[in-house]
Amino acid sequence: MAESKSGFTPQTPDFANRVQSSFAQQSVMNLIGAELVKVLPGEVEISILFRDNLTQQHGFLHAGIITTIVDSACGYAAFSLMPGGASVLTVEFKVNLLAPAKGERFVARGMVVKPGRTITVCSGEVFALGSEEPKLVATMTATMMTLQGRPGVAEG
Repeated sequence: MAESKSGFTPQTPDFANRVQSSFAQQSVMNLIGAELVKVLPGEVEISILFRDNLTQQHGFLHAGIITTIVDSACGYAAFSLMPGGASVLTVEFKVNLLAPAKGERFVARGMVVKPGRTITVCSGEVFALGSEEPKLVATMTATMMTLQGRPGVAEG
């Protein structure tokens, strides 16, 4: 099985396919044009291109969009380490918006800090990319929950 620089080992050999399949089911990711660009055990990156219809009143990418992509990146980082048949749900998160989200493309990276049987703690970062050096625009600390055997909640 693959091992990321985080040193975490996934519980299933098909972790990347499970993450990709679940991501494809998220209508909101399609709506905002987000792409899954990297899947490693305990680490996921999601990218989005700047679009005028995703901005707030000053022309910056809206904080809700930034939060959406980093929440999903953290969730899928946690999901990548979960057993087959499990689902993931966000329990809580805290976001620090560090700079206006101005750029051509944004990359959210979610990383597992501490995996657990039921609760997994993650950290996330969002970078703005464009003509300048990548700029850190947001950070997240998130808690994810593993769901198993829950009627009405499919894997993913």
